[in-house]
Parts: sequence; C-alpha cells; structure tokens
Amino acid sequence: MKKLPLIELTINPEDNSFVSAVALVENAAIESDFIAFSKDTAIEKFSINDERKELLGAAMIPDVPIYRNSEQNGEYMATFSKQTIRQIAQVFAQKGLFNSTNIEHTLIPAESLIFQSYITDQEKGINAPKGIDCPDGSWIIGVKILNDSVWQNIKAGKIKGFSVEGIFRAIDTQTTVELSKANDFDKAINEVIASINELVN
Repeated sequence: MKKLPLIELTINPEDNSFVSAVALVENAAIESDFIAFSKDTAIEKFSINDERKELLGAAMIPDVPIYRNSEQNGEYMATFSKQTIRQIAQVFAQKGLFNSTNIEHTLIPAESLIFQSYITDQEKGINAPKGIDCPDGSWIIGVKILNDSVWQNIKAGKIKGFSVEGIFRAIDTQTTVELSKANDFDKAINEVIASINELVN
C-alpha cells in the first residue's frame, strides 16, 4: 500500500485551460460505465433493426480520486470539485464542443455527438440515470453514435465509458491518498493500449 499526493484539478478558460474533448474508452478513470439504449430504451438490450445508438452516463464525478502518472509530476491522485465540474460543463457548452469526441484519447474520431448534458442535483430533482451510481455535482452526458463500427465495439464491450481530456491547473491539497491497487492500474493501461491497437487495425 502506498500513499500518493492528492491534487485538485481546476480550469481557467482565459489561459486556455479547459476540457476540450470527451473520449469513448474501455476503462473510464471514474470507473462508471455508461448505459446503452436501444429503440425501447431497455438497459443493455439492443435492437438490430432500429437502434437509437445512444449512450448515457457520467463524464465526471466530483471528489473521486483518479490515479495519474506523468513524467513531470510522477504518481499522484487527481480530483475535481463540484464547482469545477459545473464550470467545465458550462465552458464545454459555451465553446460548442459537442462534436469533439474521440476513441481512447487518440486522434481517431468517435464520429459521435453529445446531445445531452446536465449536472445532477437531487434538491432540484435532477438525478443520475437509473443504473448509474453517482453523487450530486456529477456531469451526465448523452451521446449519439454515428459510426456503425464504433457502435459494434460498444456492443462487444470494447468501449464502456467516458473520459474527459483537456488542460488543467493543479492545486496541491497538502494531503495524501492511499493506493493499494497500483498493479490494477498498470493492467488497465495495458488493456487500453491493446484496445487502441485493435481499434486501429
């Protein structure tokens, strides 16, 4: 078991620091898979003839430590606050980035569009979708898949969730988080690399 520094990530659009895209990935850092809907909106049930090819799930969840390892900063755990996630969703909309999607954080376009976007708030009756367990302040998105090959990979379980990408500002919280599953992260990284190679070939 190791302890890693906890870093809070924020954005500043004036310094070109914001979320610029949403990737469709096999292993989402927030560990929340999306729900795939068919014509009759049954969870995990697909209609062959007239599918909606839509996804619904959490793009970001507040206060969840996310493992990171960079050449510049080494190993650390990153987290986003409710306030930052709300700002990220608003700036994303302001900049009209709803067509900015890719596969596994690569230059491979996901050929998808984000047609729903909201922040969960139970007091206002704005809840997470059924089957998605996330707290208030989570960013929920709905995505329409326009590419048949991408949809087939989703149905095959090769793409399971969302992962945001962008430029962030780091704030040292002066606290640490215990990490007991470092090997699992190494395994996840290898699986992501393998899935990228499979999608490209």
